[in-house]
Amino acid sequence: MNDEQYLDHCLGLLKEFCRDLVQRVDHLPEDDPLRELTDAFGQLSEAPAELYGAGPALVHRLFTTYPELAPVFPRQLLWFLGGECLHLMPDEEIEQYQQLEEQRQQAAARGETLDLRQARAKLLNLQ
Repeated sequence: MNDEQYLDHCLGLLKEFCRDLVQRVDHLPEDDPLRELTDAFGQLSEAPAELYGAGPALVHRLFTTYPELAPVFPRQLLWFLGGECLHLMPDEEIEQYQQLEEQRQQAAARGETLDLRQARAKLLNLQ
């Protein structure tokens, strides 16, 4: 999986998260702050150029204001965004994503595509 494919993969995870979040807030009043945050994530998923600028701040806001939603946020995106988002991950998880990143880069160098889900499952002994 090259860098472009990895970006597409992560954008897909973000869009999937946004769809889920929209369903979760559907019953809330229009002026609810969670709806505004949901809209901001939706806009972010449609404007990847803003991903690294606005993304970490939105994630931090989600985790601090709505911690009950943190478990549904894709962990891969915390790694992908890096920076302050890494503070939301335990050291062991960061090490696992570092290993996956190295595997992804090695596979890309060989012209191969790494199945991240399968590689993560293997790394965690879930297979």
